Amino acid sequence: MDPGLLAQYLFNGLMLGTIYAIVAVGFSLFFGVLDVIKFSHGDVVTVGAFSAFGAAGLMAALATLSGPLALAVGLIAALGAGALSGVIIGRLLVLPLKNAPGVNVLLATLMAGTVLREAIRLGVPNGGNPKPFPALLPDGVLKAGSFSVGIDSVIILLAGLAVVLATHLVITRTRLGLSIRAVAQDEEVAQLAGVSFNRTVLGTFALGSMLAGLAGLMLGLYYREINFNMGVMLGIIGFACAVVGGLGSLIGPIIGGFLFAGVQTLVTVVLPFTSAYKDVVAFAVIIALIGLFPTGLIAEKSSERV
Repeated sequence: MDPGLLAQYLFNGLMLGTIYAIVAVGFSLFFGVLDVIKFSHGDVVTVGAFSAFGAAGLMAALATLSGPLALAVGLIAALGAGALSGVIIGRLLVLPLKNAPGVNVLLATLMAGTVLREAIRLGVPNGGNPKPFPALLPDGVLKAGSFSVGIDSVIILLAGLAVVLATHLVITRTRLGLSIRAVAQDEEVAQLAGVSFNRTVLGTFALGSMLAGLAGLMLGLYYREINFNMGVMLGIIGFACAVVGGLGSLIGPIIGGFLFAGVQTLVTVVLPFTSAYKDVVAFAVIIALIGLFPTGLIAEKSSERV
């Protein structure tokens, strides 16, 4: 195979892996702090994408903003909408069901995701059809032989990797991260030490959902198109990556995200005639790995769960 084409596949795989990892980390945060699976997480990705789309489009129409300013407005909208969605779901659905069976929380968040998805479909004009996402990043192409990549794609990839690193620093170096790790390790002891359980949980849901909103913006910028059900499959993939990497850990879901994207890329490169089934193959590999590593590739540690 042509080296340039191979490099193109590898770049695309790295890009998808970064987005998968960002979504998977959110699932791991929710599980680590409260032992719950928030199945509306994928739909929060859609909320972030449409919030950025609407805010950037509105500002461009009202103030003829373009480029960095419109991108900044879209970024703030995606992060804010994601955080708000996470806090509302956490406060109204998850915390009241704290002592209920886990399946109750799973069902409640699953239905909340459906409400979000349908609200977008019905509330956005012509919301059932795909929307062209505005080009908010610099144009241009970087070339090296037969390999070419858009400058915007490079910016998205670097920003995604920076977000993964920043999330790690937030969890390991900040007061919120310390509270999250304390509650994840032992809720009662953490509260005796002065940690507010409710505030920590809501802060965790805000952080994880901000990551989902950012992933929605990244997808819009990368594919230049969004639709109301774009988060369904991404949520399933993110959850699978978190499980195979190790729910409750931070590094595990990141590894899981790049692993899933790596399998998809490998199938496309080695067996291009089966590229339409790359998701099927990737899920089959995840199932096999879960059978081999039931607690995930990086098993959860009782002393440091997130």
